[in-house]
Amino acid sequence: MNRNDQEFLVQKIRTQYTEKEHTKLDDLRELDARVKRPANTFAYVFGSVSAIIMGSGMSLVMTEIGAIMGLSSVMIPGIAIGVVGLVMALINYPIYKGILNSRKAKYAPEILALSEKIMNK
Repeated sequence: MNRNDQEFLVQKIRTQYTEKEHTKLDDLRELDARVKRPANTFAYVFGSVSAIIMGSGMSLVMTEIGAIMGLSSVMIPGIAIGVVGLVMALINYPIYKGILNSRKAKYAPEILALSEKIMNK
């Protein structure tokens, strides 16, 4: 390992242990995360639930789970449950965009003012 590589590694390790000063850019990143976090959380949770519901409907149709549960005809309920999950998955993105856009509208003046302060330094 040559001298430049050693210095780079030393500097990289050293920066992990030095205390970083809080800047306006950190505030901007935090504000941006505050805008996106609720929409992302909703999308992940709602999408996961819809996938589980859709998979449950598919499992009901394709396996012997319905017979074990005592259902004589599993095709209609399985398809209905699967379609409900599919519709939930389809509306996930429009709901996510709606939440994100409303959060952006709410925080836009604050983010623009802070970014203007950073850019004009």
